[in-house]
Amino acid sequence: MRFIFKARDKNTGEVRMGKVDAFDEKAATEALGENNLIPLSISRERNFSRFLRELQKSWEGRNKKDLMIFFRQLSILIGASVPVVQSLRAVADQSENKFMRSIVKEIADDVEEGASLSESMAKHPDVFPNLSTSIIKAGEISGGLKDSLDYVLKNTEKNYRLTSKIKGALVYPGFILGATLIIGFIVVTVILPKITKMVTDLEIDIPWHTKAVIAVGDFMAAYWWAVLMVIFGIIGGFIYYIKTETGKKEWDQIKMKIPVVGKLFRYIYLSRFASNFSALLVGGIPIVKALNIMSEVIDNSVYRSIILRSADEMRSGGNISNVFSKSPYVPGIVSKMIKIGEETGKMDESLKSISDFYDEEIENITRNFFSLLEPVLIVILGLGVAVMVFAIILPIYSIVGEM
Repeated sequence: MRFIFKARDKNTGEVRMGKVDAFDEKAATEALGENNLIPLSISRERNFSRFLRELQKSWEGRNKKDLMIFFRQLSILIGASVPVVQSLRAVADQSENKFMRSIVKEIADDVEEGASLSESMAKHPDVFPNLSTSIIKAGEISGGLKDSLDYVLKNTEKNYRLTSKIKGALVYPGFILGATLIIGFIVVTVILPKITKMVTDLEIDIPWHTKAVIAVGDFMAAYWWAVLMVIFGIIGGFIYYIKTETGKKEWDQIKMKIPVVGKLFRYIYLSRFASNFSALLVGGIPIVKALNIMSEVIDNSVYRSIILRSADEMRSGGNISNVFSKSPYVPGIVSKMIKIGEETGKMDESLKSISDFYDEEIENITRNFFSLLEPVLIVILGLGVAVMVFAIILPIYSIVGEM
């Protein structure tokens, strides 16, 4: 649990305020004493304040851009020989995200009380990935904190650019597809029943396909609310299922088998693995520990299993390339490049080459796929209009022509 304290520094006499994690109030008092602080008041943090923190987190949260800005500013300040605590407070003051600002201030307080930067960051795993804290911890041990921050910054920037590129490519086709579905729903629910009523009022023999369209329009006019409930229910059920452990494993496999899109997913995971794994090795993390960290940060159960098997293989004296070469989800070029890195002792360079290659492939796929998607959507719209004309408009014109 967390306690809010007010204490006096034994050395300077300065009064400090902050928070400390401890099992109970006695343990919190002992923790303050170990840091040369004389407790003046200690109180348990109220659940309401935690609720406000969670509310602020859900409202503002932390995105990759905030994290990138944090590491960039901190790296610049540390490189300019500004003390860590002062650097953290300066970064917090510059942050426009209130949630991120409060987290950085807490880290600054922890560092000022004697904790290391990596230990303080590790208290907030929902903000700072284990990947980043591990590299920074290695930098603190080796005395190369600035270099570690630079590695983390480059890695964060690369992930941010990759995510932004994919999201940017999805915006236009996503907007077109969403607008098409909404307009189609309105047409079938509101406009179609009014048009079909004109046909039914004529009391003439109409073709079967026109009857089918009329039936669809009448059903949507009467039960559009039920259709919406079913649609939202299916979407909600799908989202709930893929968040379960079993559902996530199945979805992780399914999405990599989808034509074109599946290849894009595989390339993204491989690029991130190579880039992040390289950053860990360059940062001085032992290879087995780096693999374990990668298994935690890679957001796919299929590749997580492959990475964990690789870690077990390394513990028993084997090679990563042996495991990778046996997986259908890892192209042969990846396992061969890793094998070259293992044989030459230049694993980080091999991984960087893999990352660069798949970054280029991702860019090509997204550009070609979404260029093709636009005309496909236009064809779908055209088919919808053609159905309307063929089933409704043409019969009306035929009837009018015979009158």
